[in-house]
Amino acid sequence: MRRYNRGMLMVEESHLPLTITVPGITDEQFQELCEKYDNFRVEYTAEGDLIVMPPTDPETSSQNLLIAAQLIYWALKTNRGLATESSGGFVLPNGARLSPDAAWISDERRRRKPTCPEFVIELLSPSDRPNKTRAKMREWIANGAELGWLINPRTRTVTIYRPGLEPEECVGVTEVAGEGPIEGFVLDLKLVWDLA
Repeated sequence: MRRYNRGMLMVEESHLPLTITVPGITDEQFQELCEKYDNFRVEYTAEGDLIVMPPTDPETSSQNLLIAAQLIYWALKTNRGLATESSGGFVLPNGARLSPDAAWISDERRRRKPTCPEFVIELLSPSDRPNKTRAKMREWIANGAELGWLINPRTRTVTIYRPGLEPEECVGVTEVAGEGPIEGFVLDLKLVWDLA
């Protein structure tokens, strides 16, 4: 059993993800926490909950990389914005500080602070809690994302989130096509599914 002691808080890996209520932290305090716990992914909700997540397993990391690489390649070809991977974080209009597994944000929108990317992808890992991840998808949409994909490799399902609509579940698909802000992007899921 591994333990991580970084002075302020002792975190035992078997207890991750861990949620701690810390209302009203500043950008500087959040940055300090991220630096102090740099082995983990750290997010902060609009309600004041600090979420500490473990590193992903090698298969999930590889799936994330396959997804982000396709989005980055598309973004470079279209030259209208930036694609990010799981270490890229956003301060949302509601005050939350979240990191999607992959995202695309237009050049125009990324100049605003706070901001939300137009498109996000979340990939369910074995340590993710599905209900919390679905709530996170709704939060992305409520804060300005125009499209979101929740990908579950275990069930080979992509759930599509759009503003003002119920989520659409696509089961057993081998690719999913973008719309709206990412019209023309097609995510090939065959390699992602092969790693599940």
